[in-house]
Amino acid sequence: MRGSLRLVAWCLAITLVVLPVVGVLRGWFAADRWPVTQLTVQAEFKHVKAEQVRAAVLPHLGHGFFALDLDAVQKAVASLPWVESVEASKRWPDTLLLRIYERQPFARWNDRQLISRQGQVFSVPASDLAPDLPSLHGPDDHLAEVVSFYADARKAFAGTHLQITGVTLTERGSWSLVTADGAQIVLGDREQAGKRLRRFLDVYPKVIAGHDTGFAYADLRYTNGFAVRWLPSAAPASNDRGAPRT
Repeated sequence: MRGSLRLVAWCLAITLVVLPVVGVLRGWFAADRWPVTQLTVQAEFKHVKAEQVRAAVLPHLGHGFFALDLDAVQKAVASLPWVESVEASKRWPDTLLLRIYERQPFARWNDRQLISRQGQVFSVPASDLAPDLPSLHGPDDHLAEVVSFYADARKAFAGTHLQITGVTLTERGSWSLVTADGAQIVLGDREQAGKRLRRFLDVYPKVIAGHDTGFAYADLRYTNGFAVRWLPSAAPASNDRGAPRT
């Protein structure tokens, strides 16, 4: 008899322990008790706005501490335009903790989107398309190629006073560059673009001599040379002096 009572007591004790655990895991236990009402956010807040975070999180607050769905909170905050990633956790008895990492923009893409430093294309409001970022254009399925060509072009021009701020790859596979001064450099097809650019840079110091403000347009699509159109105020007495032509 005493052994039976001991067995019943153990079964009751195990039941009292297990049921709350199951309830917590299923979101049943204290679903409306100990509501989460406090929000603590760690973020740079350079592009992400505090009010955006609050609006994304608000529908999830007010639930019981154990019923709060952290995965749902993370998804809601991660959907904000400038959020790269987010970590969510809880602190007893009523606080939700968020650590938000913002996207770091690298360049504009086709004047409508941005490219992050991780190589991801993302959309932001038009007012956030910073004009001081490099402007890259091309077919969406050639994004990596355009970014790579831009990086190579910047390195190629490192020894000159020119700064490359834009790259375009057309649907037909033709490359062109834009400098910080607004000058356009047309290189043409993929196969010849690198060779033509090296040829241009080899003689550029001699070509630019005597021109105080630079050029507006350079066409490198010639077999043995290139054509340059100088800015009106910079044109010397003899037009296009030093610019090889075919």
